Amino acid sequence: MSGHPAAPQGTPTAGEGLEGVGRAAPPAFLAALTEALGADAVTPGEAVPDRHLADWSGLPPVRPLALLRPRSTEAVSAALRLCSEYRVPVVPQGGLTGLAGAAMPVEGAVALSLERMNAIESVDAATRTLTAQAGVTIQAVQEAAAEAGLRFGVDFGARGSAQVGGALATNAGGNGVLQFGMMREQLLGLEAVLPDGRVLPMLRPMQKNNTGYDLKQFFVGAEGTLGVITRALFRLQPAPRARATLLAALPDYDAALALLGRLQSRFAGGVAAFELMWRDFVAASLAWQHLREPFDTVHPLLALVDLDGGSEAALQAELEEALAEAMEAGLVVDAVLAQSQAQAAALWKIREATAELPANMHPPVNFDVSLPMAQIGRFVQECRAALEVRWPGHLSVFFGHIGDSNLHLSIDGASIGGDAEAAEHLVYDMVGRFAGSVSAEHGIGLHKKPYLGASRTPEELDVMRAIKAALDPLGLMNPGKVFG
Repeated sequence: MSGHPAAPQGTPTAGEGLEGVGRAAPPAFLAALTEALGADAVTPGEAVPDRHLADWSGLPPVRPLALLRPRSTEAVSAALRLCSEYRVPVVPQGGLTGLAGAAMPVEGAVALSLERMNAIESVDAATRTLTAQAGVTIQAVQEAAAEAGLRFGVDFGARGSAQVGGALATNAGGNGVLQFGMMREQLLGLEAVLPDGRVLPMLRPMQKNNTGYDLKQFFVGAEGTLGVITRALFRLQPAPRARATLLAALPDYDAALALLGRLQSRFAGGVAAFELMWRDFVAASLAWQHLREPFDTVHPLLALVDLDGGSEAALQAELEEALAEAMEAGLVVDAVLAQSQAQAAALWKIREATAELPANMHPPVNFDVSLPMAQIGRFVQECRAALEVRWPGHLSVFFGHIGDSNLHLSIDGASIGGDAEAAEHLVYDMVGRFAGSVSAEHGIGLHKKPYLGASRTPEELDVMRAIKAALDPLGLMNPGKVFG
């Protein structure tokens, strides 16, 4: 869709658009919760720790009516049943690492944290499956898989804080998507609690189960608006025996696409990462981290590639041959092939400059979008040009996973006069014209809600609202998020 989306709105109050919901919960409500969950699982609003008042979205903190920290699915069920009875909205919280505001508390609502449900219940190396409660961190899942000689298919920077439930609720992506897909693709089974307290026990460890609607997938990417995820059954992957890392200098975006295609054909299923960095990003990364230029000559694009293989010697030899052919074809101008894990880490340090954004952009205006792969190069050119016309001399950096259609853009807020809303209008309108998605992997939450219409038709939004109304007729789950 094209056309400008509506202007951003402020953080909604509880029960926005719902008569009487969450306005003033009766005193009996907290007493009932305390009796059902235990006194240590219910924290009144004035005593809620600061870290539960906001997520990583940068939105101003909000104090909830109370913080609930249940230890079991049964306790989650009891809490939601009471919230339904008293008509009090609920905001589920995981590790609070989301960037779109999905876990932001809402005034007059309770925040329900899954942090105490943090057990890995089973790891089965023979069937390559793992069952975890929703409060388990992604890093803990990765470590448990590694102990069994396996690996989990999703990885991202917030792995040590982000929790299983939140990562599923936002369908998190990050590294590994090229090989294994996003959180949705790792899922074999799910347990979720509906807003009225009913439990859906969908933890069935079969890939083939054609028995009607795949209900577990309704909760993946729903950002807590349909219920609370409490447990998950994941598929695991064989661990690679060898990994090679390559930094390639490219002449243009078409060469990047051609190189990716060649590598995926030659190393079937082995391309673990294909990170593309435009010169503006590379220059900023090197300056911020005081790193040296990786090549003698400045190049418009760098591709950082990870490849998995059966043995280190064979993988290196095969990659060297593929690289020589790519250079002969003019797809690669120069390259560095890491000879050790330390060298690989040094190459990845260039890409990991995203951690430096908050300290060097004031503040950063971040975009996480998806676009048709063939159009990403043209989008970058047109978007950069449009930003420069509007804010001459501005600072913006472009980078992304590319192989999974994901482009990131960060703009220095100070260089555009602090007008983040105007920048969002410009970028998201262009994303709509390119038939892209305003959110590749961060979700919608509160931050991107005004722009959802740039990527979804009115008919699609109507269906989403119908699903929401069917599962949450009182509108109690994470009110105001996604589409409100």
